[in-house]
Amino acid sequence: MSRLPLAGLRVLDLATLFAGPLAATLLGDFGAEVVKVEHPTRPDPSRGHGPAKDGVGLWWKVLGRNKRTMTLDLSTPGGRATLLRLAASADVVVENFRPGTLEKWDLGWPELSAANPRLVLARVTAFGQFGPSSHRPGFGTLAEAMSGFAALTGEPDAPPTLPPFGLADSIAGLATAYAVMTALAAREHTGAGQVVDMAIIEPILAVLGPHPTWYDQLGYVQERTGNRSANNAPRNTYRTADGCWVAVSTSAQSVAERVMGLVGRPELIDEPWFATGAGRAAHADVLDAAVGGWIAARTRTDVLAAFEKAEAAIAPVQDVRDVLADPQYTALHTVTTVDDPELGPLRMQNVLFRLSETPGAIRWAGRPHGADTDAVLTELGLAPAEIAVLREAGAL
Repeated sequence: MSRLPLAGLRVLDLATLFAGPLAATLLGDFGAEVVKVEHPTRPDPSRGHGPAKDGVGLWWKVLGRNKRTMTLDLSTPGGRATLLRLAASADVVVENFRPGTLEKWDLGWPELSAANPRLVLARVTAFGQFGPSSHRPGFGTLAEAMSGFAALTGEPDAPPTLPPFGLADSIAGLATAYAVMTALAAREHTGAGQVVDMAIIEPILAVLGPHPTWYDQLGYVQERTGNRSANNAPRNTYRTADGCWVAVSTSAQSVAERVMGLVGRPELIDEPWFATGAGRAAHADVLDAAVGGWIAARTRTDVLAAFEKAEAAIAPVQDVRDVLADPQYTALHTVTTVDDPELGPLRMQNVLFRLSETPGAIRWAGRPHGADTDAVLTELGLAPAEIAVLREAGAL
């Protein structure tokens, strides 16, 4: 295997649940040495989220991959001192305590940067480190509501819709990994570390597009449109004759024209309103009837084949069973199998992207709580007697 591109980078993952830990996972996938630091009696709650097998949380197996695990109570004198020793040789610390918590333990930026001036401290919270809401507890669901995402999602006459998974947390995790790498690149020029202040309410707003600019310049507020788009049509999900669903998109004018030719309505192309995406969106009822009627008379296999032949954009609406059997995902090796000592072979999403010369790798799935505590502390230079003292004091 080629040398992993982030080999030699040391990361302390102090965060819980999803955004912060996911950022550390993404760094670990490409070779960073990640040490997951959990409370001795209150481990990361993600270990208990979702289905489990034989008492082992499966979400943790994905989120905890490529991480060594140790326990440490940061609120104790021994835990504080040990963390500062760990931070002295680390490159990155990721945390998601409420603002002021690390400071309460005398582990704020002044203390951490004094221990290691080259350290990057990534602080991931719902609302950021300052402002009127910064002290409030919060999760990704609140970001999905506050950002405008929920207001945009759902049918026009139905309530705002929240995603059934950690969307805002996942986007924030991706953004945090990017922010950390940006801070590390800056360190190459300055020689000094810095603080990353990541508010979960912000990255999801960034990916929603130009809504603030639209409102600022035009007073325009986009309403819920269901599966339709305010910018082009036809764009929807359609049911096939065999009870399956497909999604069609026509963001490009040429694709919209090919779809109309395919479904036997080429005369619509000559309508003046068809020449723009907004014009087509205003006539979505007509276009949906044309496309939906044609699709409803055919099986999914026939529909997909016809669209592919016409070079029109379509995809099947798939659940996880379909995803695991999909030939394109199979070709990309998007889902891989990891051998796990607890559960045996298990399948999970592969690393996020492919590098031609220094690809990432999943070296192991999430490990048991505290599995590497003694090994990590021994490598740090602590003698067995010192580790025993810390454990006796409740710091481990």
